[in-house]
Amino acid sequence: MIRYVHHQLRGTSVAACVMVVSAVVAFGVRGIPEHDGKSWWVVGLFVAVGALSGAVSITRLNWVGEVRDFESALPLANPVAALPAQDPLRFRLLDVDYLATMGVVIGVPTLAASLLWHPAAAFYPLVSATEWLMRAARAARWERRHGVLLWRGHVEEQPLGKGQFLYSSQRPTP
Repeated sequence: MIRYVHHQLRGTSVAACVMVVSAVVAFGVRGIPEHDGKSWWVVGLFVAVGALSGAVSITRLNWVGEVRDFESALPLANPVAALPAQDPLRFRLLDVDYLATMGVVIGVPTLAASLLWHPAAAFYPLVSATEWLMRAARAARWERRHGVLLWRGHVEEQPLGKGQFLYSSQRPTP
């Protein structure tokens, strides 16, 4: 189980790492692009698409918004046994498996586009990073407003299906 906000922040950090690696390789091979309007327009487009996607995902709209999923979250039956012993974000901001998976899913196309098309394409992970950051902010606001912590994962005692939202109180029970 992982706290939903932490999962989104991990995704943002992975997207930032993929973007940095892609930019270093693309700028090393093709050189830093000249100061033209095209480069900044592409970067602005990536941020705008990510912001639009993030804005849609933090609404109450059916099938695309996540707020309804937050509100349908169920309480953890035994929070002490189900929750991790330590805060996973504090000790592992970059999950190696997640980094490897997203490096292939996002990194390879980004690197290919930045080498074949334009070096500014190395900033494509800004789309995902912006959306994930907006989701994390919305979930943190929802948690604060409701006084609970939102978790996502699978608990053996509560067979609800993988990916079910669960919540626990902010303070662990003794």
